[in-house]
Amino acid sequence: MSAAQTQNDREQCWGCLESLGLSQRELVLAEALQMEYDALARHRQDKAPANTLPPETKSSPAKSEPSLPRHVPSPPWNNLQQGVTGSDPMLNHVQPGVSNLSQSSSESSGFSKEPRYILDEWKSDFEGTSQLLSKGPPSLDEPPPPVPPRNPIPQNDPFIVHRSSAPRDVNLFTPEVDQPKLSFGDTLNYDNLNDSLSKLNEDWLSPNRSQRANGDKSGKTVARSNTLPPQIPPRTYLPAQKSTRSQRRVSIDPVSLGSRPNGFGYELFQVSEERDEEVAAFCHILDLLRLAYPCNDYSKNTGFVWSPCVAQDELQQGLGVSIKVTVYSDNFREPLTFSCDGSSTIDLLIYQTLCYAHDDLDMIDVDDYLLKICGQAEDDVTPSTMNQSILLQERSIKQTVTREALTLLLDTFYNEAESFLLSEVELPLHVERLVQSVKALCSSLAAVETPDITAALNQLPACPCRLQPKVQKDVSVLAKRENRVTIVEKLTAAILDLVELYCSTFNANFHTMPHSSRSTAPIQEAGMVTNVLSFSVYAAHRIPITWAASYENFFLSCSLTHGGVELCAPQHTSKQSVSKYLFHLVVWDQRVCFPIQINQLPRESQLTVTLYATPVPPPGGAEEKGKQKRSIEALGWVTMPLFNFRHVLTCGRKLLGLWPSTPGSGNARSSLPNFSQPDSVILQVDFPTSSFEVRFSTPAPAEFSPQYEFSRLDQLSQKQLHDVLHKKSLFWLTPEDRRLLWEKRYFCHVEASRLPLVLASAPSWEWACLPDIYALLRQWGCMNHLDALGLLNATFPDQECRRTAVQWMDSISDPELLDFLPQLVQALKYECYLDSHLVRFLLRRAIGDIRIAHYLFWLLKDALQDSQFSVRYQYLLAALLCCSGRGLREEFDRQCWLVNILAKIAQRVRDASPSSRQAILREGLDEVKQFFSMNSSCRLPLNPGLFVKGINIQSCSYFNSNAVPLKLSFQNQDTLGDHVNVIFKCGDDLRQDMLTLQIIRIMNKIWIQEGLDMRMVIFRCFSTGRGKGMVEMIPSAETLRKIQVEHGVTGSFKDRPLADWLQKHNPTEDEYEKAVENFIYSCAGCCVATYILGICDRHNDNIMLKTSGHMFHIDFGKFLGHAQMFGNIKRDRAPFVFTSDMAYVINGGDKPSSRFHDFVDLCCEAYNLIRKHAHLFLNLLGLMLSSGIPELSDVDDLKYVYDALRPHESEADATMHFTRLIESSLGSVATKLNFFIHNLAQMKFASSEERPVLSFAPRVYTLKSDGVIRNLFVCRHIKTYTPSKGYSYVVKVEREGQQGSTLVQRTFEEFHELHSKLQLIFPSSKLPSFPSRFVIGRSRGEALADRRKEELNGYVWHLIHATQEVAQCDLIYTFFHPLPRDERAGSSSSSFSPDVSWAPVPGTVAGEVKLSVLYKSDKLFIMVMHIRGLQPLQDGTDPDPYVKLYLLPDPQKTSKRKTKAARRTCNPTYNEMLVYDKIPRGDLQQRTVHLRVLSEGAFWENTLLGETIIQLKDLTPGHRWVGWHQLGSDINR
Repeated sequence: MSAAQTQNDREQCWGCLESLGLSQRELVLAEALQMEYDALARHRQDKAPANTLPPETKSSPAKSEPSLPRHVPSPPWNNLQQGVTGSDPMLNHVQPGVSNLSQSSSESSGFSKEPRYILDEWKSDFEGTSQLLSKGPPSLDEPPPPVPPRNPIPQNDPFIVHRSSAPRDVNLFTPEVDQPKLSFGDTLNYDNLNDSLSKLNEDWLSPNRSQRANGDKSGKTVARSNTLPPQIPPRTYLPAQKSTRSQRRVSIDPVSLGSRPNGFGYELFQVSEERDEEVAAFCHILDLLRLAYPCNDYSKNTGFVWSPCVAQDELQQGLGVSIKVTVYSDNFREPLTFSCDGSSTIDLLIYQTLCYAHDDLDMIDVDDYLLKICGQAEDDVTPSTMNQSILLQERSIKQTVTREALTLLLDTFYNEAESFLLSEVELPLHVERLVQSVKALCSSLAAVETPDITAALNQLPACPCRLQPKVQKDVSVLAKRENRVTIVEKLTAAILDLVELYCSTFNANFHTMPHSSRSTAPIQEAGMVTNVLSFSVYAAHRIPITWAASYENFFLSCSLTHGGVELCAPQHTSKQSVSKYLFHLVVWDQRVCFPIQINQLPRESQLTVTLYATPVPPPGGAEEKGKQKRSIEALGWVTMPLFNFRHVLTCGRKLLGLWPSTPGSGNARSSLPNFSQPDSVILQVDFPTSSFEVRFSTPAPAEFSPQYEFSRLDQLSQKQLHDVLHKKSLFWLTPEDRRLLWEKRYFCHVEASRLPLVLASAPSWEWACLPDIYALLRQWGCMNHLDALGLLNATFPDQECRRTAVQWMDSISDPELLDFLPQLVQALKYECYLDSHLVRFLLRRAIGDIRIAHYLFWLLKDALQDSQFSVRYQYLLAALLCCSGRGLREEFDRQCWLVNILAKIAQRVRDASPSSRQAILREGLDEVKQFFSMNSSCRLPLNPGLFVKGINIQSCSYFNSNAVPLKLSFQNQDTLGDHVNVIFKCGDDLRQDMLTLQIIRIMNKIWIQEGLDMRMVIFRCFSTGRGKGMVEMIPSAETLRKIQVEHGVTGSFKDRPLADWLQKHNPTEDEYEKAVENFIYSCAGCCVATYILGICDRHNDNIMLKTSGHMFHIDFGKFLGHAQMFGNIKRDRAPFVFTSDMAYVINGGDKPSSRFHDFVDLCCEAYNLIRKHAHLFLNLLGLMLSSGIPELSDVDDLKYVYDALRPHESEADATMHFTRLIESSLGSVATKLNFFIHNLAQMKFASSEERPVLSFAPRVYTLKSDGVIRNLFVCRHIKTYTPSKGYSYVVKVEREGQQGSTLVQRTFEEFHELHSKLQLIFPSSKLPSFPSRFVIGRSRGEALADRRKEELNGYVWHLIHATQEVAQCDLIYTFFHPLPRDERAGSSSSSFSPDVSWAPVPGTVAGEVKLSVLYKSDKLFIMVMHIRGLQPLQDGTDPDPYVKLYLLPDPQKTSKRKTKAARRTCNPTYNEMLVYDKIPRGDLQQRTVHLRVLSEGAFWENTLLGETIIQLKDLTPGHRWVGWHQLGSDINR
């Protein structure tokens, strides 16, 4: 090799080392020192014996399995490559057998064999926290690694001697190597396991691959570069004894604690496998899981089945729903159409189809057929690629220095130590250089300076880089060589201890000693250890320099918790200031003792250490400083389990990275230290070590655990216990409640769903208490799988408890599991260890159902953004991809690729000016078009059943809102399906919308299961990463704002816009009645759902209405009562949105009708059904407290839902409560004012190209479509009664080229709307004047109608003879186009003529009253619900009715009860409870109720509207009696 090449290689090595965390100054110093010793090194190399092994040659790789390539465009990969190389040049190297990323993209001309776009969000998602490991596709001749890859090893690096060409197959179990990896006690049959795993990988393994199983297990020594000095032979002196505080490193192949080589001898041994024992055991669990689901077993691995299905418990049973089914098949010449019941199963539909298609079904198997929904994909793909590879797609780089960099720094330290030993003069210079080399080493090893290094350096004199008072003042001591040798020995031992501590902490891929078999330590049961828990805190390293100037009095607060509950009082250290040794650090060197014994610690105990400090006061006098209040600030925290995943008590020295203290960081705290941030403060603690392992063994359940009947308790205890059990959630249990529950726990079995309340009341979870708890858990009745969710929150970290909960949840169906998948993904944060029963449950279900795998992938991918738990979710995402096949990973890759493209387009459109957004959108969509040219199809993350093949660029646009979301139209892969329209948002956190829609979807399923179909519009919203996601678009829907502004900007204050809009799109009477019915049900469901969830920011652009009458809400940016504020005023003042225009649709006019009673009853019934499942919704929201959603961060947010559900109230009380809410919402003026203000705000977004339309016309008509209007004449007026009383005017329309004329019927208000819309287009000078709307006196008189007819005749004549642009505009031709109602225009008057009854006629029915009567516990409860059909008063006005009751006989006149008065209605709603106390059961048979309905008048003159007598002799105690009772004037009838 030439000198130039050597120099070039050295420059590259230095460049690589610079990116490993070494400062420029340290690199320059190390390089200068290295160059100085080059000559001496070569001289000594000639004399020293050759002790390095020759490099082993690599064998040629086996022939790769053929794979279909996929073309990858260059622009995304150029950006990807730049993102990698810009951070660390070493990241571009890959492991042997794995092609380099840059080489792969260039050599293969953009083709790839493995998914790559799952590696996205390089800058935005992980900026400031971590870097990402770039891995190219693995070569098919190498076995799949079961664990995340370590730092990549360069193939051409001169530091590395490659190991054997046939590495051990890490998917095969080898007893000698893998014996300690599994934590459970059962002995595995390694032979059968190896055979099975070998079959899984038979296409991957070469014939001689398994020969490595029993080969050399120790690492090879590191080969030294020719450009570096050789290793010095060992000297004659022995190193100092290794500190006992820095031992017990957890490793997959533990290192023996034998003595080191003498002198400066050191070796860095390569570790070929995962050294984290917990991760390695988890990977072997994955192997077992994959074995249970072989790819060739169709019953366990069904391939791709994407389309949604309906579970049996979700069928609309009892609703009488009939479905029209049309079946298309290549075997049918024409589609097959038939009707079936809504509860029909898929198998029944297939069988019915086959009956039509085949005469003989004996030879046909129904299981051989699939039924696919048109427009949604369902493929059955050969699962041959399942279980063949594992590829960790996203993994942050840990702060590990590479082996070659550490070798260089150790060589530099060795050279400086050698120079220091040999020097006789200029000792201060050599001391400075030695200290510099130690500082460079410590800086690369996480900037940690251990007390052993500090003690060794204190024996050296002061130097410029280390000025501390505790240093050697007498320089003459170093004149003796033996003193210098002692210092170097201690320093060398301390440095190697630090290296070993660093390797075990950061899970490095090298080690200071060769591997050896695990030494079996004696075990001591934790329940028998009476020592108190204690540990030593040395220092906090890597203190930022800004802290040194801004804070003082640093101290630590140490606490022990279990399930969020403190086990004892927190312990505090002394207050210290920042010191400057080699680095800035805070030294305590203090022992912390807890007043709790080890046998009192629960297995899942967590140690939390929080760093506090006091801000330095601002400059000023002593008096001012004394007046200022000195607050203490939390700067960082770290949490760690006291028992590891093998249930062994932690021991030895630990380095713990602190997480920064931020608001909301205390909900769910990671049990992993913070090493993802390069500048995190590192805490050094030392736990006691011993010669035995303290292990927490799971005790057996107690044999005696009685069950008692609830009725055996006394009445007082029953009432107290009943009240506590109905609190529905453990968050609001008082200490007295917990004491009562635990004391009476054996009486609570009758309430199976209340187990979380009972377990939360357990006084302790220590080892001695677990038998009783486990016995209670074992004997408890099997909980419903939905109730078992309550045992998965942070309150219950116990593994046995969580295992039981997962076991109970195993009965949940796959479609139902999808509804709760987000909560289960969040529940993974509360698991103490990586491997858990919940993890296995989710992975097992993901293997069995591809839809679960799809949504689990995206949920895990989104959870990666949580920095505290990103490491855990990275392993789980890797596990999911390990259990998936290549085809599924490629599908995920395409989806991620598409999402990245759309996110870039959305961001560019959002950042652009409004005038250029459409052009930028069209330009960006060309990239989407290019994506589909390279990928024939792709499934959307929103729903895997949405299979698209292209983009309709002309149909794409954007919305004029703050986030500027994109409206995208994709081409459906299924030609029978419609185009797939979705909204893509970038810049909005959709997790809150996703959670809200999930809760509403679950509410709707509960209603359907109870036989109540609320006609809810359920659409999907899915977050594909922080700040981006997709929303399903609902067709044929419009916002309330657009509907209301058709009547002008003040349309929000009018009552008719919604009714007119529905009438326009449903012209026939049957269609309109069906639309109104849909509106009543869906509006009731929306009122209940939005109230319970506290949905705020409800303006008329967040509420939509379908042409079919279904109403639904969108955009849930505010919920749980977090309303937007105008100063100190809440924007959302009403409980929920229910306005007069909605009531107008329900009532069929501006007066209450009996349909309003149905609406109120629907609301109350739906509300009470949700209240029965209050614990489910509290559990679902409680599990999301740690999700990072800003408005769901603590128990106070959860308290809002608890108060809204009112679980402590009866159904009757809840019905009255919700009725008052309806009245309050309907009477709120603030909602309409809010709508109006929003209308004004949205006027700036209105496009000049938008043309006004008429509110009552379903579509626009033109001169070209209808023909030229020749003449208009208002011939007469007719009286109408629907939708309101008034007059309509019949207009005779004559057109050119048409024989005869047509008649159209228009009201005066509709003429006025036409004139208003024309004024928006044309100046007033071009339009004729319009008749005045204001009249004096009665507005509906015959004379007024005659006068207006003449005025309108003049208006239409001038209108048709105006300028051509006015007379022929689309508005006029749309106005005079016939509507379905115009067919009745020929009739002179309506047949309906209401008879007015001025007073009730004796003996006739004057209306009906609906009552709910219940007798219970000597109390008579009478709820007055509704009254219908009351007669108007004598003056024709509606009465102000109220109800008065008497319980007869009543000689003392003390039984009078009455309701409040309703205003101006003949169909009032009350829902008021009237109660009579102390009514003996024997007297009930002789009692009657006298009910009178009166109208409240002035001066106490009330008018009787009707009355009735109700006999109570047929009333059954305890049974509620609900029904209608006729009212009349003759109570003796």
